[in-house]
Amino acid sequence: MNRMTLAEQFSAYSRWRGEAIEAVLRLRNWLSRNDAADAVADQRLQYLIERLRADKLTVAFVAEFSRGKSELINAIFFADRGGRILPSSAGRTTMCPTELQWTPGSTPELRLLPIDTRARTEPVSELKRMEDQWTVVPLEADSTARLQTALARVGEVKRVPEEEAERLGFKIDPNGENGLKPGSDGMVEVPKWRHAMIQFPHPLLEQGLVVLDTPGLNAIGAEPELTLSLLPNAHAVLFILAADTGVTLSDMAVWRDYVSIGTREKGRLVVLNKIDGLWDGLRDEASINAEIERQRHSVSETLEISSTKVFPVSAQKGLVGRVNGDKELVEKSRLMALERALSDDLLPAKQEIVRDNTQGETRDLIRQTEVLLQSRLDGVKEQLRELSGLHGKNRGVVEYLMYKIRVEKDEFEQGLKKYYAVRSVFTGLSNQLLSHLGVDTLRTEVRKTRDAMLESRFSLGLREAMSDFFARMRGNLGKAETDISEIYRMLDVMYKRFSVEHGLKLTAPERYSTQRCEVELSQLEVTCKRQLNTPLMLMTTEKHVLMKKFFETVAVQVRQIFESANRDVEQWLRVVMAPLEIQVREYQLQLKRRLESVRRIHQATDTLENRVEDLKQSEASTLALIGELADLRNGIQFALEDTAVSETGARRLVSVA
Repeated sequence: MNRMTLAEQFSAYSRWRGEAIEAVLRLRNWLSRNDAADAVADQRLQYLIERLRADKLTVAFVAEFSRGKSELINAIFFADRGGRILPSSAGRTTMCPTELQWTPGSTPELRLLPIDTRARTEPVSELKRMEDQWTVVPLEADSTARLQTALARVGEVKRVPEEEAERLGFKIDPNGENGLKPGSDGMVEVPKWRHAMIQFPHPLLEQGLVVLDTPGLNAIGAEPELTLSLLPNAHAVLFILAADTGVTLSDMAVWRDYVSIGTREKGRLVVLNKIDGLWDGLRDEASINAEIERQRHSVSETLEISSTKVFPVSAQKGLVGRVNGDKELVEKSRLMALERALSDDLLPAKQEIVRDNTQGETRDLIRQTEVLLQSRLDGVKEQLRELSGLHGKNRGVVEYLMYKIRVEKDEFEQGLKKYYAVRSVFTGLSNQLLSHLGVDTLRTEVRKTRDAMLESRFSLGLREAMSDFFARMRGNLGKAETDISEIYRMLDVMYKRFSVEHGLKLTAPERYSTQRCEVELSQLEVTCKRQLNTPLMLMTTEKHVLMKKFFETVAVQVRQIFESANRDVEQWLRVVMAPLEIQVREYQLQLKRRLESVRRIHQATDTLENRVEDLKQSEASTLALIGELADLRNGIQFALEDTAVSETGARRLVSVA
């Protein structure tokens, strides 16, 4: 059996995700059609659908210059175009971070951010929203030649004085070992562009793939946002070396400072490219393979990574083989082994995250709806039992039943007073909780850190200011966790009270945790200490430059972590009260219906037989809804349980699509 290429496996994953979206849509439409969900539940499902549709899978390619990054991207993702899409030639072809993606409704274009924008205070993430700051080049997606010509612009450079290069954040080194080397005229060659965005309607990009191509050491180190955000958040990072050079000093610097620090082990692979240089026609295949294995294990030991994570390939021969339909050459290039490892690391992990999130949201809402429908059914059965017991009874029995229901209603309303009191406390605690994660709190902490750094005269003060910033932010997360615990305990007591005293079908509410945010904050601090808060950086970098990098990158990343936590907490606060609020409304409605039914019979405005028949029809329709909901639950489970990246999974997805 032939294994699928990574492109085919990614397409299978995309189809699986589409099936999941359709299943969630069916649930949402059914809930709306049958008046079985409130605004909070509908909002949760809409948010889930939007997340699934916007799901992206980022694969980053990192290496020094001339290691074959762009050729590898062409070979893995774009060989179906019949040639190279990204420029790939001797020397430097990618001079700035380049993102390839496709957003539905976009126009094929290349967007280039001038290098001069480094003088601004906004990070790239904010500049992406400022269209007037970008140079836009239309792309002719149907013409490979014109596409190649346009995309070659990502490699453009310009010459500037040393002072200008340093102002733009580049290190200068007369020897060219630890920075850019000035020319004899004192001018320095720097990238013309700071960042490139390629909107290109390729099938894989349309399905949510994002390819990140990065520049070499001297350029990558000048863009902290790339190393503090884009790379750590990539789902997979391929670190490319050249087989003829092995691990050079600059390769080691890239690996140590930008790839191996603060990143997940899964999805981090090392590619030993250009093994075709060993195919010299003078050695037999056994000798060539032995040499490749020696290099592979040498790289493994140098980088302190398992040899199973090191993949010798020939990107150039793999591309040629795929373009020409030469399966033997593709096999010899070893490209398929790399793709299998990438898909085994990348797709199952990503699919598991999407599956768990989708199952968690839908399972909770379905369980909540099942409880609601069962409560309705129990209410109907209770009315049937009460009314059936009135057959042949006198007026006094009917009056007693009315009295009994009124007493039950009064007792419930007394319980509601406690509920409203708890609701008021809940609102106060919720506001306090959100304040610990809010923008105002973050601005205060940033201002304190900025003031401390400005007042500092020595590097020790700068180090302490950065460390204190992270300590205070962790403190805010700790305060938020305390409030969450208090809210949880309070609601747990209220849930149990209504379950015992009034028979409401309530289970203990879910508890939110800030642990994920704490982990992300800790990882960011580790990266910050490695790249900014070091004795060497503090001694060799001017204070205003260091502060600019810290606040434009680290502080921005912390803000994103807290904004995400704030959104999640707001969602949790809405969700955690929803079951109780729904059950309270439903119980009130049932009491009202029971009392109205008995009153109408007492006043002889309705016959007992007619009312009993109406209730039996209501019972049957509620039972039918419970069955339909079970079918929807099974449909979602079936859509999510399949393995998108397996051979059988891909074929099944094709058959049902």
